[in-house]
Amino acid sequence: MIPLQTSDLIWYGLSFLTAAALVVYVTPLTIRVANTFKIHDAPDGRLKKHEAPIPYLGGLAVAAAFVITFSLLSTSESIDYRALGILAGGFMMLLLGLYDDLINLSPSVKFLGQLLATIALYKSGVRIEIAALDNWTNLALTILWVTGITNAFNLIDVMDGLTAGVACLASLFLFVISATLGNDEVVPFMAIVMAGTLVGFLRFNIAPARIFLGDTGSLFIGFMLGALTMLVSYSPNNRLAVVTPVVLLAVPIFDTVFVAVQRFRKGIPFFRGSPDHFALRLAHSGLGVHDTVAAIFRVCIGLGMIALLLVFGPASWAPWALAFVGAVAVVAMVWLGRLPAPGDETSSPPPSS
Repeated sequence: MIPLQTSDLIWYGLSFLTAAALVVYVTPLTIRVANTFKIHDAPDGRLKKHEAPIPYLGGLAVAAAFVITFSLLSTSESIDYRALGILAGGFMMLLLGLYDDLINLSPSVKFLGQLLATIALYKSGVRIEIAALDNWTNLALTILWVTGITNAFNLIDVMDGLTAGVACLASLFLFVISATLGNDEVVPFMAIVMAGTLVGFLRFNIAPARIFLGDTGSLFIGFMLGALTMLVSYSPNNRLAVVTPVVLLAVPIFDTVFVAVQRFRKGIPFFRGSPDHFALRLAHSGLGVHDTVAAIFRVCIGLGMIALLLVFGPASWAPWALAFVGAVAVVAMVWLGRLPAPGDETSSPPPSS
């Protein structure tokens, strides 16, 4: 571990505030553009139950603030071929999400775009590297992780402020871990800039949302976090710390598995939309949107603390911490599965998108 210098803290703080200020400035402009061209997410009465059409394209504001801050404040230590590879892949994902928001791409086309972006990421050196495995296996694991996390954030984007808040908290804990470990400046810088953009964006995205991330934002954010979490050496003290990214991103991972199980039980294809997300079930059970999002944020903070324990705590505590997370996930999977999803009380067919 390398103690942070005062100059480093000032630089990181300035990066955070710059990103937040930029997204606060850019987002109203994005809302205006979306309204002008009628790029809205219209309610359908089933899966999309907001009262009026809400502008899409929030992801453009997030990405613009991120790239501008990166360009203005990056240093020679915080920018290298890996950072450029992440930015290139993130831009590919941004375009993919934008096309999907505008013309509704098929799942196969979306996955092909994600695959190409991940391969570009791999070629830039941002990859899973396990010495005991060959290059093809490491490539397969990289594709599985990055596309999995990208789609997990896309799936969990079902409630005002949820995706942005979960990603913001994960970015903050990733910043703390990577900055404290002191491996390099690429990850902490990009993580704190991401956190800043999302804090600023939440001003417009917390219920009642004035703008949605859309696939443009959720795919970009998921890809960036999937990439950044692969660049940190988490295990200076114990080998189990290698699963830290799974703990940090456990909420979107859990929702992906939960939705897959529920749709399988109902005989619904995985890529067919349905209101089976655990957040929607919690809100529908009487908790409401604000309290549901707040509860999930508290869970994310708890997971972040466990991630810190895995990386910096005694190695003997790691198995117990992971066993606790696993046990809670299993109990939550069973309990949440018993809560009715919105629409379960009626016989209407599930939505098709």
